[in-house]
Amino acid sequence: MTPAILGFLAIFALAAVGLPLALAMAVSGLVGMGFMLGWPQAFASVTQTIFETGFSYQLSVVPLFVLMGGFVVRAGMARELFVAAQAFIGHLRGGLAMATIIACGGFGAICGSSVATAATMTRVAYPEMRRHGYSEQLAAGSVAAGGTLGILIPPSTLMVIYGITTETNIGKLFIAGILPGIVAIVLLCIAVAWVAARNPSAAPATQSLRWGERLTTLRPIWGVVALFALVIGGIYAGYFTATEGAGVGACGAFLFALLRGTLSLKVLWQVLTESARTTAMLFTILIAAGIFSNFINFTTLPGELKALVLQFSPHPILVIVAMMAIYVLLGTVMEELSMILLTLPVFFPIVTSLGFDPVWFGILIVCIVEIGIISPPVGMNLFVVKSLLPQVQMRTIFKGVTPFVVADVVRLGILLAFPIISLWLPSFMK
Repeated sequence: MTPAILGFLAIFALAAVGLPLALAMAVSGLVGMGFMLGWPQAFASVTQTIFETGFSYQLSVVPLFVLMGGFVVRAGMARELFVAAQAFIGHLRGGLAMATIIACGGFGAICGSSVATAATMTRVAYPEMRRHGYSEQLAAGSVAAGGTLGILIPPSTLMVIYGITTETNIGKLFIAGILPGIVAIVLLCIAVAWVAARNPSAAPATQSLRWGERLTTLRPIWGVVALFALVIGGIYAGYFTATEGAGVGACGAFLFALLRGTLSLKVLWQVLTESARTTAMLFTILIAAGIFSNFINFTTLPGELKALVLQFSPHPILVIVAMMAIYVLLGTVMEELSMILLTLPVFFPIVTSLGFDPVWFGILIVCIVEIGIISPPVGMNLFVVKSLLPQVQMRTIFKGVTPFVVADVVRLGILLAFPIISLWLPSFMK
């Protein structure tokens, strides 16, 4: 166990002196294997990891879903989703913030990125909320929290990475995220209602529309429904795999953007460039995590931890609760994807040895990441919102997301207590 502990300490030490976490994982893994196996074997293992990651057919789903999200953002579907949600519930107290969260859920169903969802809805929904007198705290908090739905409601890049890392069926992970996503939307809307009840001036009601006007707003969002049904419905019905679904989704999003006249050559180049940058970043983290994971597998840490857990024989669910508590604490100080990839080699064997479903655990992991990306001080969505709203102070955004963090913790508890919420739909998959 000692080499593994020294490896973790080396990562935190290198990160503390300013080395990127991905590079810190790679260096620690390489040096650890060098001392344990010898340097020729260590370099051979690193070379094999780089090659297998770069040429993995399964991982081709990552750039395809990233590309799909880029086309969706350019197609302008986010505004149409917000307008439709606003038409139906915008007249309620806090209705615009609730409409923002619902629109984030709809946009996340065709995007797969929390950062892209938060950035897009900040531009679309925040000015509208402020124009109707919403407070900065609630307006900023709702777009930051709603943006997290981009990685829970399928398709989700994070689910793809988890599925490949743990060899869990990606299609089942996608379908498993649907009901928890609906639960998340409901709880986040309840958080808005709570804020509005405590401070009515923070979320004033707006003018109600006639039913005919409301139904009219549904027409432009047919593209969102069609794209989601095509990709997720095809995976659920067994017509194609998640990788093939990603290709279909990217092609469909490209056609929507093209037919709507939003895809010039300049925009196309921007989408391809942004997708390449994002893919390169994700693959760098994946390669680094793979190198460190190989080192951990050569140590005795996973086996000893599993034996320790089984020896004390606590109630198995308490082990999962303890893991979730560790993740919440780590999420406040670490970048979420690196945190997950760093700990999965240790935690996942314990989870499977206790008989828990890896699909259910994957949904819990996504929920933990959602909490992390809106938790101070390093929550990614908080900085995305701040970068787009420089006039809003960071402490205002921190205060704005607090009720939503509480709602996410409640949701995590619900999913822990009732695994059927995550596992019911995947049980019907072909």
